[in-house]
Amino acid sequence: MNAAYWVNAFGMQPHPEGGYYAETYRSSEMIPQAGLPDRFSGSRSFSTAIYFLLENHHISALHRIQSDEVWHFYAGGPLDVFVIEPSTHELTVIRLGNNPDKGEVFQAVVPAGCWFGSKPALETEYSLVGCTVAPGFDFADFDMAMQEDMLQQFPQHQAVIKMLSDPFI
Repeated sequence: MNAAYWVNAFGMQPHPEGGYYAETYRSSEMIPQAGLPDRFSGSRSFSTAIYFLLENHHISALHRIQSDEVWHFYAGGPLDVFVIEPSTHELTVIRLGNNPDKGEVFQAVVPAGCWFGSKPALETEYSLVGCTVAPGFDFADFDMAMQEDMLQQFPQHQAVIKMLSDPFI
């Protein structure tokens, strides 16, 4: 199986941050805005889930959301998820995959408010993963990184920022 197989099998669409996705779950129950932290601008679903696929020429551009996001590895080769913690400026690289002997994990959490992006590891044709978000994902909570701002705030991570951002955004 290749990337095109999964894109077609799951009816995936292009994702604004790069790659392809298909929403597979959105809770029908809602958390009212009054029950959420102030960073949320309205009510949210309890949880959402997607399939997400990146081919070797894709990146998932640096962005952040207002909820924790659990990543799950499904198929293909390893995926590197780069996470920048905004208060400590610490960079963590998580490798999703199916080989724990090589430091790969099946699941990992990106905490709410962290900047993150991803790309398939070298020599990986594609990576098929899933992302589960709670409270549920809403594009109102999505903030795409601007390269110039990121370079000013996190100059020590210049290589990662340039690799995972568009200089024209």
